Formats: sequence, structure tokens, C-alpha cells
Amino acid sequence: MVRIILISTAIAVAVYFGIALVLIFTDAPGGVEAGPDRGLDFDSSIRADYSGLPNLTPYTARDGTELGYRFYASATPTDRLVILVHGSAWHGMQFHGMARALAETGIADVVAPDMRGHGASPARRGDIDHIGQLEEDMADLIDHLKKRKPDARIVLGGHSSGGGFVVRFAGGEYRDKVDGFALLAPFLKYNAPTTRANSGGWANPAVRRIIGLSMLNSVGVTALNHLPVIRFAMPKAVLDGPYGKTATTIYSYRMNAGFAPRSDYEADLARIDRPLLVIAGAEDEAFFADRYEAVISAETKTGTYKVLPGVNHMGVVTEKAAWDTLAGWLEKSFPAKSRE
Repeated sequence: MVRIILISTAIAVAVYFGIALVLIFTDAPGGVEAGPDRGLDFDSSIRADYSGLPNLTPYTARDGTELGYRFYASATPTDRLVILVHGSAWHGMQFHGMARALAETGIADVVAPDMRGHGASPARRGDIDHIGQLEEDMADLIDHLKKRKPDARIVLGGHSSGGGFVVRFAGGEYRDKVDGFALLAPFLKYNAPTTRANSGGWANPAVRRIIGLSMLNSVGVTALNHLPVIRFAMPKAVLDGPYGKTATTIYSYRMNAGFAPRSDYEADLARIDRPLLVIAGAEDEAFFADRYEAVISAETKTGTYKVLPGVNHMGVVTEKAAWDTLAGWLEKSFPAKSRE
């Protein structure tokens, strides 16, 4: 009887791993091009004024890797410090207009990091060492900034996948390092009520490979997590432009998982117990802007919600209406401290 059980168990295990491996090695993220009905409109990002872009300031993560961020100093002294996390495929430069506006008006010091695996010259583009590494990097960046400004009130914000990462951070072990959260058209999950099919054509996932790798990860096997699983439809105008070589159009499984909320994104949202801002554009090509409030407010009651008319997915970063919304929320949620 014992022998039969052992044989049956061995067969079941072999079948499980066999199915996973077949799914993994019979799929890969294919080529994808942006077009009029596919992908995101990057025109506002292409037209943006990047003059005066700060150089990257280095900091050292816990594994010894040197990472970088751009720092925008407030025109007037303030203890508000806003960290803005870029979306998928791009890097901290995308926030130049918003960060400069917040700093020049004295609202906050602003930090725009290039997340590991992104930017001009990452060690391994589109990849990280393990799924939780981006959270560790952010915790290390906050500790680094706190040495410069010990009394800073930290607001962690993010756009698109960067917003999803902020949700993940808010639900994780380092959440208490942050005093508030700002989500700009955040990605929650591929099948969340807020997400259009394949994020409006922006994302081209290798679905079978992702399923197979998820099967392996569920039993603790992570050896294949470096494999690419998703490609992004970055417009040709961006790829052929001056910053095209800084785009990161393919993610590994561990990058894709680590740069998004956990699978139970509702649990991550439910842990948000401090000021929260959610901004989306009514013309968002990737997400349903009018659904964010219902989905997020079902899990946390700390949110303020704003849908900007006439604004698309990238416009929620590049348009002045978004800058003003974030500035007003910062002033209301984190009022200036008395000097008395």
C-alpha cells in the first residue's frame, strides 16, 4: 500500500512539473508594436521639456549595487519629501515636469529614482535578483534620504506599474517607513476591474509561461524566474528618439511580479491606513479611471479620488492638472508645521 502511494505521489509530482515546464518552454513574449489602436499615447512625454534634468545621485543598496535617483530641492524649506516611482518600461525622467513644479513652488522636495533594472545603464535591464528586491531597494533609498533629512515626512507615489509597486510596498514589511501614498493611474492586477485587456494593448504577456512559472514558484522553485514573460508596446517614436536606448521593453518573471501588487492586491490595499491619493485621467487607454474609487475604497477608507477630464494615461504625469491635484492634496494632508 505504501509503495502504491509513493508511486502515485511520484507520478503526480512528475506530471505537475512536466505540465509547468511545457507551459514555460512553449511560450515567450512576442514582438509587439504600438499603433493607433494599441499601446499608450506618449506624445506628451515626447514633447515634454527635459531641460535642467538633474544628474543621477547614487546610493548603495543592501546588496552593494549602486542605484540612482534625481533630486529636486524645494524652493522653500519643507519637511515634505515625495518619492515618485516610474511606470513600466520607463524611468525616473518621466516625472521631470511634475517634480520640478512641486519643488519650484515650495510644496516638497522630490526624488525620482530609476528602479533597479531600468534607466540608461542598468546592470541587467528588465531583471532583478528576486521578487522582493525592489521593496528592499526602496527601503534602502528611504533610509539613505532620512540621513539627509531625518524629520522628513515621506510620501511614496507611483505611476501605472509604479503605482502598483506603491500598493505592494504599502502592503509589505517596510510600509511604516512611509507617511502617505499617491497612486497615479495605478496597475492593480491583470484582471482587476480597473484594468483594460492587456492594459489597452500596452502589455504583451506570455500567459502560458507565467502560469508555468507561477506553478513552480508555488512549490518554492525559483530557478527559472529570470526568464522573460512580458513585452511592452513602446512607440517607435520613443524608441527612435534621444531616450530610446533607455527604455526597458521586456521584463523577467521576477521583475514583473516584484513591480506589481501581490496577487491578493486587495490585501495590500487593505493595509493602507494613512493618507492616500488616487488620480486617473478620464481618457486613460490602459485603465478604467471611473472604477478606481469603488475598487480601492472597498479596502481602505483613507483615500481621496480625482478623475481628470481630457487626460490620458501619460497625461496624469505630464499635465498641470495632475501636478496641481497632487500639490493641493500634499498641502491638505501634510500641512506645514508651525515654526513656534
